[in-house]
Amino acid sequence: MSEVTLDVLAARDQFPSLKTNYIFADNAGGSQCLSAVVSRISDYLLYTNVQLGADYSVSVTSTQRVADGIKAVRELFNAESVDEIAMGSSSTMLAENLGRAIEGDILDGEEIIVTGEHEANAGPWKKLAARRGLTVKYWHATPSSSHPDNTYAVKLELFSLLPLISSKTRLVAFTGCSNILGTVLPVKEITAAVRAKAKELGARKLEVSIDCVAYAPHRRIDVRDWDVDYCFFSVYKVYGPHIGALYARAACIQSSLGSLAHHFLRVQSKSYKLQPGGPGYELVYGCTAIPEYLRSLSPSGSLVGAFDVIAKHEQSLIKPLLEYLKSKESRGVRIVGEEDVGPNRVPTISFVVVAEKPIRSRRAIKSKDIVKVFDQKGNDGLSEKWVGARSHNRCVEPPTPPTPYRSTIND
Repeated sequence: MSEVTLDVLAARDQFPSLKTNYIFADNAGGSQCLSAVVSRISDYLLYTNVQLGADYSVSVTSTQRVADGIKAVRELFNAESVDEIAMGSSSTMLAENLGRAIEGDILDGEEIIVTGEHEANAGPWKKLAARRGLTVKYWHATPSSSHPDNTYAVKLELFSLLPLISSKTRLVAFTGCSNILGTVLPVKEITAAVRAKAKELGARKLEVSIDCVAYAPHRRIDVRDWDVDYCFFSVYKVYGPHIGALYARAACIQSSLGSLAHHFLRVQSKSYKLQPGGPGYELVYGCTAIPEYLRSLSPSGSLVGAFDVIAKHEQSLIKPLLEYLKSKESRGVRIVGEEDVGPNRVPTISFVVVAEKPIRSRRAIKSKDIVKVFDQKGNDGLSEKWVGARSHNRCVEPPTPPTPYRSTIND
């Protein structure tokens, strides 16, 4: 039996932007949008752009379309119920809403553990800690034993997380896939270990939140199998519109979260309590096209099969790039994170160009310098494709020992 591979031409055909003369090299910040998503957003606005919940036929259709969008997102999370799904303008906003909603169930002196590479994940908890005088602990990446000569080859290891757990730990918020390191974490294993350690130490209540913003485009999310309490991702990084999605376990909605919704709404047992207002209904409806597209990628017609196909195809993309970057080590190129191809490596690849001293011609090359070269090649007609790239400074430094401290908003 032949191995199932991704039909690249069929996949590309679903994205009109890929038929232009542009290479979108900044897609770690957001994917291109499916044609089917745009068509549904347009159709909603043109023909069903009315208030929800009324009895006349157009409102009934509009209400059902929004409900179908929530069902599609529930499928992407593999959540048990649509009542566990909240939608919002971005993952950042939804994580902030979660931080506000959980505040009433936080006790003085309790602690929060975060991975700090993605501000959308860490920021809300740092702000909550600042409001309440809590302690934030950072789960830092540690050097990889596989590549001792590269100080940027680091990874998040369970052995460095467990010592941070104490009897006061209330929440552990970590990434499913680092947006810097490109490493997929074993979420289920980590969650089980964290819960066991907290129980052993007598923690009052421990919940786990997963940042899947850099995970969702590459691997199947499964909140039920993982046994996590909260999870969020950006739909616009999974071929959809600019909207975010958040999962909250039903039991946690009831017992841990206060309502941010209007006082007259009875949403005590529903995730709508995390929405101070309704999301863009047309954007929610547009989400219905995403699972359909993903299922089309695999003969099995399942999301599990689709992400298996995606993961296998990604390895063919990662291998030549990592090999090229490693071949330039003598010129100061250092890969950030794991240097090897494998199922736990996604094609979100960060690298730096270092130098001994920033003097004369031998200086460290800045990210903007590299992006400028791409721009010039397009403008000068040296490339058949225009390259859309951007530079970022994510404050990636050689690892430091994890140290608990009182946080400030600007950390």
